[in-house]
Amino acid sequence: MFSKKDTSKVLLRDNVSPKVLQTKYDVRGEIYLAAVKRANEGKEVIYTNVGNPHALGEQPLTFNRQVLSLVMAPFLLNDPRVNSMYPSDAIARAREYLRHVKGGLGAYSDSRGNPYIRQEIADFIQRRDGVTASPDKIFVSNGASECVRMFLNCIIRGPNDGVMVPIPQYPLYSASIALYGGEMVGYYLDEDTTWSLDMDILRSSLAAARAKGITVRALVYINPGNPTGQCLNKENVENLLRFCHDNRMVLCADEVYQANIYTPKAFVSARKTLASMPEPYRSNTELVSFHSVSKGPFGECGLRGGYIEFHNIDDGFIDEMYKLASVNLSPNVTGQVALGLMVNPPRPGQPSHNQYQSEVRRCIESLKRRARRIVDAFNSMEGVSCQPTEGAMYSFPRIRLPRKFIERAKSLGKSPDVLYCLELLDETGLSCVPGSGFQQVPGTFHIRTTILPKEDKFDDIVGRFKSFHEGFIRRYGKPEPEAPRSRL
Repeated sequence: MFSKKDTSKVLLRDNVSPKVLQTKYDVRGEIYLAAVKRANEGKEVIYTNVGNPHALGEQPLTFNRQVLSLVMAPFLLNDPRVNSMYPSDAIARAREYLRHVKGGLGAYSDSRGNPYIRQEIADFIQRRDGVTASPDKIFVSNGASECVRMFLNCIIRGPNDGVMVPIPQYPLYSASIALYGGEMVGYYLDEDTTWSLDMDILRSSLAAARAKGITVRALVYINPGNPTGQCLNKENVENLLRFCHDNRMVLCADEVYQANIYTPKAFVSARKTLASMPEPYRSNTELVSFHSVSKGPFGECGLRGGYIEFHNIDDGFIDEMYKLASVNLSPNVTGQVALGLMVNPPRPGQPSHNQYQSEVRRCIESLKRRARRIVDAFNSMEGVSCQPTEGAMYSFPRIRLPRKFIERAKSLGKSPDVLYCLELLDETGLSCVPGSGFQQVPGTFHIRTTILPKEDKFDDIVGRFKSFHEGFIRRYGKPEPEAPRSRL
């Protein structure tokens, strides 16, 4: 019986679901919270902790926003000035969306997403990969992260179900696997060879998990990599597809950064690679792929649009995913239109095509220069080494730390890379993410920073990193040599 005089709170941190308590997401963890506190005190903060292009000054693509504005406010189409304010192809696209989006942006859609927009995505996949894609095997959601979470929720049945994830990894995966009560099975990437895949390490990780009674149901890879920035080649992707087929796992291809490529390497999709493989792989390897409007030259993080495509997946499983999606009723429709615009840009000969292509090239070329600039800067700093940022939006330098500093961090009960990021924030206003938030080979320390600050401010950003680190070495001494490392 509860006393009528009991005034204690019903909800406390101590009685939150244990799965929530075990969930960690350091991209917006201790450093980010300290940055918010600093900003609330009126101090400068530069949020380089998250891939949020528009927040750091990247401009939205003109054509996409023109169409969105007309779909959002369809009465503008009746204004006699509309033809002088908007190009004809933007007006035509807005009218096309309004014909197919019944009720406009304020109405629910099918829980899988609007059929017309899912067909646009299927057509995009066909153009990109030369394969047939079905809109019935495509679900749209509020960002690719929501697709990932729904999928993991469906495949994790209990604590003995595992998912292989690359380390370093994007903490969406570790957090979601913990939240749904599964087991994350990490496989290390080889930093010394540009964060490459080593299939022996994958085999070893799988064998160790199975020896513990874990049923490994899926394997995740991220291409281009987050936080590591590497781009996989066709052989890499083929090896992953074979590995999953031969070990009865689903391959989860996180391809949200496919438009962010800064090397001569072309993006290699899992879908296209699988279509080129012989049987039994081509028809029997189970594959899900993710893409998003948040990255690339689009950068529309706040609009929340992403999709998952199922290939060689049982229809009954897809029906259960549909049921789960239905719990949310509808993905936001503005994000769906943004997705349609991403996968179906202006075509050659249309009025907006040249400007659109110019804006895309300008964005990617600038990111390429910024990626090279920040990597060169890190590699010029004492005790710091950084692999090339071949793609995505981040650099992930390894930092050798002085013994004095490591001991200080331990005395404060903090991971050394967390304390490094806190001091960096306090001195420079730069908010980064410690490598421990992504996991890393024991005995190594990293930070992740975006390459997104505007190019005209980039020298200042680089200068802050270098100035801080020089002072850091003066305060704490020379970096310690790293102990021999094992990734097995």
